[in-house]
Order: sequence, then structure tokens, then C-alpha cells
Amino acid sequence: MIFAVAEYWDRFGFSPENLMERAHEYSKQAYAPYSKFSVGAALLTEEGEVVGGCNVENASYGMSLCAERVAMSNAVLRGCRRPLAIAVASSHPAFCPPCGACRQFLSEFNPDIDVLLSVDGQLAIYRLDSLLPLRFKLDIA
Repeated sequence: MIFAVAEYWDRFGFSPENLMERAHEYSKQAYAPYSKFSVGAALLTEEGEVVGGCNVENASYGMSLCAERVAMSNAVLRGCRRPLAIAVASSHPAFCPPCGACRQFLSEFNPDIDVLLSVDGQLAIYRLDSLLPLRFKLDIA
């Protein structure tokens, strides 16, 4: 079930399924000794590059990092400020949408980013603004 299809897939010769496969690969690199819930994120940049991230847990749970924020931080390091899509995959069959903090974090860079998720074994694509309809935005003149 795909709710939105963007034109950039053809431009980069990449498919939503390819991006989700990458996210699954990145989830294998996760450091999740406490929850045993490994998550990977594959972010597609405006240049057609795929940047990855995985969750990194810490004994002090609040210090843990989500895969989506790691991927976006890696993209920023490479000069990407407006990602096009992000796929999120877990080592478990559970539905794994980005948490609220990750939604807000991603919205800083592109509130219209496509978010790819696996829903009951099917690929679904949502726009971030539908997952975070009232995002916080700081407009400073």
C-alpha cells in the first residue's frame, strides 16, 4: 500500500523498496543491548545519495539515539539540508514509525519528507506533515 509516489524515484533510478532494503541492512548495525529492538534508517538526499543510521542505546535510556536522527545527522555532515525520503525498518515485525522527537527533528529539514514504513508486510509511504500535523516551527526574522 503506497499512499504517495514522488517523481524523484525515477530520477535517481532508485525505488522505495530499495530504500527499505537499505534500512533493514542498517538495522543490523544497531547497538541495542537493552531493548533488543534494532532500528535502521535509510535517508535519500536531494543528490540521490543514501545515508544510513541505526539506533544506539545507552544504559541511561534518555541518552539513546534513534536511527532517524542518526541518519539525518550523518546527512547534515555531508551537506544535505533537505532530504527527500527516509525509510525506517526494525529487526522485529512490529510497526515502527518514527517517534515524536524524530518527527520534529526531521521536520526541521523537510516537513514534506516521505516516510517509508512497513505496514503489515506492505510498504507504505506517508508524508511527514501527515504524521506531525502541528509541528513546532521557530520563525526568527
